[in-house]
Amino acid sequence: MPTQTILFDINETVLDLSILKPKFHTHFGNEAYMSTWFAMLLHSSTVCLVTNTTSNFKTLALSALQALAGRLDRIMPDEHYEDILSTFSRLPAYHDIKPAMTMLKDADFKLVAFSNSSSALLQSQLTFAGLNDYFDDIISVEQASTFKPAKEAYQFALQQLCIKPSQARLVATHDWDTHGALSAGLKAAYIRRAGSTYNPHYLLPDITADNMGDIVQFIITKEQC
Repeated sequence: MPTQTILFDINETVLDLSILKPKFHTHFGNEAYMSTWFAMLLHSSTVCLVTNTTSNFKTLALSALQALAGRLDRIMPDEHYEDILSTFSRLPAYHDIKPAMTMLKDADFKLVAFSNSSSALLQSQLTFAGLNDYFDDIISVEQASTFKPAKEAYQFALQQLCIKPSQARLVATHDWDTHGALSAGLKAAYIRRAGSTYNPHYLLPDITADNMGDIVQFIITKEQC
């Protein structure tokens, strides 16, 4: 059955987090700590997931910042944390996103924003980036009290869209996310935003590329054959 719906991971896949680097340079002394913080955030969301601990991405983001400050023995006022987190809701889209999404829309695909971000944060992010008109639907896993890559997160999205796994493909720059989607029966496409090596223990998607334009071309070619 041809794929009709493309789900897009948002943070780092669609939105460029590098704008946060100057904030980390200012408040933590090194822009490289941005990646450390985001990895800590994803780690804590996974811990909450596997231990059935109720939380949300916004509070976990703050906790990760506070934990990072503690590791670095830095005392930071609340306004510094707020400076970083408020910028997290005002991230630009990568330059290849809007042209790629236009191509998919013209090819009659349904586009869905699908994120671990809270519903409020996700809406703020898409509005700031000017992407609301490109998406047919917006789904936060917060509504299902879970996080990707839990199978329940992808199943929740399918239920909301009233489609079968074979009718959906996830596009993400995180191999754990594409693995999660594939494990739930969806198709997947992996975009190498950071050039990192794909984890050999994870299920491999049938589409991999370095930019969204190539990802979309592969999707259209595969699904229209």
